[in-house]
Amino acid sequence: MPLHQYAYFALFSQHTSADDMTSQVGIAPDEVTVRGSRFTEPTAIPVDHSWMVVCREPGLSVDEQITRVLDRLQPHIDRISDLIGYLTGPGGGAVLQVVRYFNATDQAQPGAAAAPNLFGWHLDRKVLDFLRTTGAELDIDEYDMAGDDPAG
Repeated sequence: MPLHQYAYFALFSQHTSADDMTSQVGIAPDEVTVRGSRFTEPTAIPVDHSWMVVCREPGLSVDEQITRVLDRLQPHIDRISDLIGYLTGPGGGAVLQVVRYFNATDQAQPGAAAAPNLFGWHLDRKVLDFLRTTGAELDIDEYDMAGDDPAG
C-alpha cells in the first residue's frame, strides 16, 4: 500500500506531567513523552510533556482512525475540557493530529484492488463538536516519501 497513516489526540504541557494528565482525565494514554527525555547531551530539553491516545491500525481511513480515538475519549470529554482550559497558554494545549506518509515506491499488496481508498477523508459533525468543546487544534502532516524521480 502506498500510504501509511495514523491519528492521535494529545494533551501537552511544559509544566504538567503525563502522569498528572492521566489522573485528571481518568484514562491511561497509549503513549507519552517526558520533557527532557529525548537527549542527555548537550542539555537540549524537549518542548513539552505529552499524553496521547493513538490509533495506528492499518487499513483504516483517517475518518475511522479519528473515530476510534474519539470514541475512547468521548466519555471523558468534560475532564478533558477542564484540563485543556488549565493547560492552554504558553507551552500547553491539545491537538488532534493526523500523520500521513505517502510512498509511491511501495509494492502493491495482493488483493489491494479490493482494499478501501484511504486517500480521501473528512471530519464529521461529531469530530468538529469534539474539537469545539475541548478547544483542541487540528494538525495534519503529510509527507512524500517517494524520493526524487531520477528521470525528472
